[in-house]
Amino acid sequence: MADRLTQLQDAVNSLADQFCNAIGVLQQCGPPASFSNIQTAINKDQPANPTEEYAQLFAALIARTAKDIDVLIDSLPSEESTAALQAASLYRLEEENHEAAARLEEVVYRGDVLLEKIQSALADIAQSQLKTRSGTHSQPLPDS
Repeated sequence: MADRLTQLQDAVNSLADQFCNAIGVLQQCGPPASFSNIQTAINKDQPANPTEEYAQLFAALIARTAKDIDVLIDSLPSEESTAALQAASLYRLEEENHEAAARLEEVVYRGDVLLEKIQSALADIAQSQLKTRSGTHSQPLPDS
């Protein structure tokens, strides 16, 4: 996963792409404008373009990306975060990590003990079954 600054840069790049695409599509689909001092022939047979739909689509995309950028900016460390505060936070996280590692080692140890008990029980069961089977085969069958 990318760090927050890379995510922020990607979001800003995405926003720039959306602005460029919006302007390009709106220029392509927008009706030509007439100027009073320039005579132009406008083709009246052109089909109606869904300019309003494109405008709403790009407005929604741009607004969503802007909100994502705001969330990413808010998640960055503040200027008030000094080196001492960061060191204290790292120290606390390190202590939590050591506690979690100790708990994990204890759980693994108990799991190993339980595994040994299960393996011992399975070995006893296998031995009992082997003895039972070997005992039934060595007995002579009664004559009828």
